[in-house]
Amino acid sequence: MSRPTPPDPSRFPRRTVHLDFHTGPDIPDVGRDFDPAAFARTFKDAAVDSVTVFAKCHHGRLYHATDRPERHPGLDPGLDLLAEQIDALHAVGIRAPIYLSLQVDEYAAREHPEWIGHGEDLKLNRWTTSAFDAGWHVLDMSSPYADYFADQLDEVLRRFAPVDGIFVDMCWDQPSASRWAIDGMRREGLDPADADHRSRYATLVAQHYMARYSAMVEKALPADAAQGIWFNSRPKARLAEERKFVRHAEIEGLPTGGWGYTFLPYVARLVRPMGLPTLSHTGRFHESWGDNAALKPRAALLYECSQMLSHGLTGGVGDVLHPRGALSPAVYELIGSVYRHIERCEPFVEDGRVQTEVALLSDPAFGDNPGAGIIGAVRALQQLRVQFDVVTPESDLSGYRAVVVPETSRVDDALADRLQEYRTGGGAVLLIGAALLNGTEPALPDLPVEGLAPAPEGESFLACRGVPGAPEGFPVISYGARLSARAAAGAEVLATVVAPYFPRSWDRFCGHQYTPPADPTDEVAAAVADGVGAVTVPLLEAFHEHGVETYRQLLGAVLDRLLPDPLLRVGGPVHLETGVVRTPTGTVVHLISFVPARETPALDLVHDPFPLVDVPVSVRVTGEPSAVRLQPAGQELHWQYDGEYVHVRVTSLDGHAMVVVDHG
Repeated sequence: MSRPTPPDPSRFPRRTVHLDFHTGPDIPDVGRDFDPAAFARTFKDAAVDSVTVFAKCHHGRLYHATDRPERHPGLDPGLDLLAEQIDALHAVGIRAPIYLSLQVDEYAAREHPEWIGHGEDLKLNRWTTSAFDAGWHVLDMSSPYADYFADQLDEVLRRFAPVDGIFVDMCWDQPSASRWAIDGMRREGLDPADADHRSRYATLVAQHYMARYSAMVEKALPADAAQGIWFNSRPKARLAEERKFVRHAEIEGLPTGGWGYTFLPYVARLVRPMGLPTLSHTGRFHESWGDNAALKPRAALLYECSQMLSHGLTGGVGDVLHPRGALSPAVYELIGSVYRHIERCEPFVEDGRVQTEVALLSDPAFGDNPGAGIIGAVRALQQLRVQFDVVTPESDLSGYRAVVVPETSRVDDALADRLQEYRTGGGAVLLIGAALLNGTEPALPDLPVEGLAPAPEGESFLACRGVPGAPEGFPVISYGARLSARAAAGAEVLATVVAPYFPRSWDRFCGHQYTPPADPTDEVAAAVADGVGAVTVPLLEAFHEHGVETYRQLLGAVLDRLLPDPLLRVGGPVHLETGVVRTPTGTVVHLISFVPARETPALDLVHDPFPLVDVPVSVRVTGEPSAVRLQPAGQELHWQYDGEYVHVRVTSLDGHAMVVVDHG
């Protein structure tokens, strides 16, 4: 799709609120207390620069002036709520993208039950298994509902153009066995009885409606728009393919709503290399969307918004507007207290680019749930202060100094050739577990190990050598299937395999969990030589599942050999998160220090920042700086420059601070 006018990045929102308004038809007094001036002033005082407002909710109800029967029956006939919200926000310089719900539409489901998607068992697609539990129906986008939605969208665009953006929600791939889906699959040469074909068709349907609706919205945008349509709930791993439908990206991920505190560090690093302006959503809710009557602690919201800023994203906080249309002062005291901090930080990263030097390969087939290997890698690399992106095997690797291929990213001929080309260009490669093999052959010709083969099943142990922090020679349990290998000539061995007395079985065992370690072997668990690292055990999956500190220490030791001069070195507590940004005038190091704690069976909570006291920070820069300050506090820092690194020590009690190195 043509994009004739380059987007103006200054028009992209920085501090947004996503204002949910899913209001059932039995609510009688919709918008009764709406005051346009108070509405706009509340956002302005909270340092908000964009608010996503509702044209259509999950109940399928409309909130603007229209003759369509879907208009909410509890909305006063004389109140055009959406128009008044947009006008009020625009009057104070706040953008107002418009929300429409897509596959969830209770009005359409009630009026046209034949449009509801069907499973292969011919049961209706619904969020609950009982008709007598509250829950949403899921509409079939291969049915006439796609045209019904297009008419709703067209009316919004004609009424409100030029629009600040359109947010279309609930856009996941939804396989269906409806008559429309079956006919459509047959037209595409697909077999409706094949589950894989039904999934493929669901993707085709989604891409068809994205192309259609995107073309409609493009005609209603201003010429310099940086923000267009966004299709929420699409897998980010498919964004490289689907970016032709959008101008920007949005990441929904409420840590307490099921996403967890590792989701954003993963998906931000996956989306960021694609170069799209990106904003992220968390929520003011204690738990997830719809938890309207509970607020999260300020420290948690500060943590989440600071994370976004450090990853080069702009921020978004979800709220729910009360049906009567009045905003909650308590909510905007919370949001404003955090957004004012973010606003003070933004000038120091203006026109900046996040700096990375390591690429973590991830199979896009995993989608937004990349599994234990990738999540374990994200956690370990983050704790090691490695500056990295998550990329697909087809990505351009030339801009990275090292590539990590985890055990869950299988190496085929094409990837093996690309890795070898990358090696020829001087890049370092770390292969872990099954990634050491391309079929039955070594993935690279110059591995630091030889004789690779699947090891017999059963537990084994690792004994580290020269790994900082790890107990020298102490046998540490190794989980998962490993490969057996010997050290190649000239390789530095960092860990070897220790065998148990015998494999544990039902009729032959010792102790509670595993047979004790017996004797060292000549098998290699980790080795490095000439810019290539090899780890023969599934280290990253094991780190995710068991959290053994030695696994992270071993990974760090291998990377230290591959990158002896990393971009950043930072001491301090292991939970400390870091990021590096280069701007036209300097280098910025983000330091983020909060500790989520498991306080309910399924909820990690953050209550307070974790103080940083005299933490050493060293960042590689070119040329002696003119000044080094801790921002946004404006504190001058004592610094040293050794010709390669600027060295400072930082004390901060606020949870998020930035070391700003001004270039000389």
